[in-house]
Amino acid sequence: MTELELKYGCNPNQKPSKIFMANGKDLPIEVLNGKPGYINFMDAFNGWQLVKELKAATGLPAATSFKHVSPAGAAVGLPLSDTLKKIYWVDDLGELSPLACAYARARGADRMSSYGDFIALSDVCDASTAKMIQREVSDGVIAPGYDDDALEILKSKRKGTYNIIKIDPSYVPEPIEHKQVFGITFEQGRNELKIDDELFANIVTDNKEIPESAKIDLIIALITLKYTQSNSVAYACGGQAIGIGAGQQSRIHCTRLAGQKADNWYLRQCPKVMELQFIDSIKRADRDNAIDLYIGDEYMDVLAEGKWQNIFKVKPEVFTAEEKRAWLDTLKGVALGSDAFFPFGDNIERAYKSGVKYIAQPGGSIRDDNVIETCNKYGIAMAFTGIRLFHH
Repeated sequence: MTELELKYGCNPNQKPSKIFMANGKDLPIEVLNGKPGYINFMDAFNGWQLVKELKAATGLPAATSFKHVSPAGAAVGLPLSDTLKKIYWVDDLGELSPLACAYARARGADRMSSYGDFIALSDVCDASTAKMIQREVSDGVIAPGYDDDALEILKSKRKGTYNIIKIDPSYVPEPIEHKQVFGITFEQGRNELKIDDELFANIVTDNKEIPESAKIDLIIALITLKYTQSNSVAYACGGQAIGIGAGQQSRIHCTRLAGQKADNWYLRQCPKVMELQFIDSIKRADRDNAIDLYIGDEYMDVLAEGKWQNIFKVKPEVFTAEEKRAWLDTLKGVALGSDAFFPFGDNIERAYKSGVKYIAQPGGSIRDDNVIETCNKYGIAMAFTGIRLFHH
């Protein structure tokens, strides 16, 4: 099959629409179920590249949760603590495979953004992962294959219309890529830059220590950024991205946005949040939304009289700003990557508030000295990679 006709493009008025191989070769994918659309394939192909690179760089199964051509989460298959199992709502699923752990992390980091995601998996999808996907709101999945049990589970999703794509893992695209904007064709060499721990050799701060676990987190952050709409910044911790800021015009806004998401990820682990008593009939998405509001500035939207009764069995106490700050101050050892240089030290100031200890960024700003000085003030180790990772 050299081409596949789609229902429409990015929007229903954009017709006709299709994907095809310009060189006349067969498409490297097979649609096993459903009818994926234009944006589904954009998410699927970008997500597949991300997890394929993560697997190659770390040797661990990888997963990503994509929304609108940027990852909402990305992770490798490290075991989950009891706390993470609970905040990711997978503590009732029994033993999880490494691939399932990867997707639990990718989906769970920012559940608000992952709602209705397109999933990419580095390995053959197993039943453990399929059961997790089955109960989440999602548009589809791409993987190099599916176990028989996993395929049957996924085919039952969305009344049999769930999008399931199988991709040939040996497929290698042409070295030159093209895209059209306003009828004009752009051509460039593909970004084949290999991301590994050799990029962290040039440590420019007083603190020169970046442990192996932090190098894995920095690799996850940078590979995630390689497929995130720029400008972009990613925080990572414990084998997963915990906050991704995408598509912002100002880098400090990327750092703040990603930092707020990282903060939310950690606030959800506070005992005060984990002990919230939800009514039995609440839906998963409503529960996620309630938690997001409760830990944020709009907490009265769920605590006001007449509202909390529809969400909680018992009215929670306000999670005060002082309590939140005290809990966030216990977050340590976070890694941060940036797709271009930090122009001011204010980015470091914001990153430090979210527990950042390790940074990888290109360097090259006329204010590098100020950025390095700010890192030294907080004992942060920062490597200049010398490479930029813009993605559009």
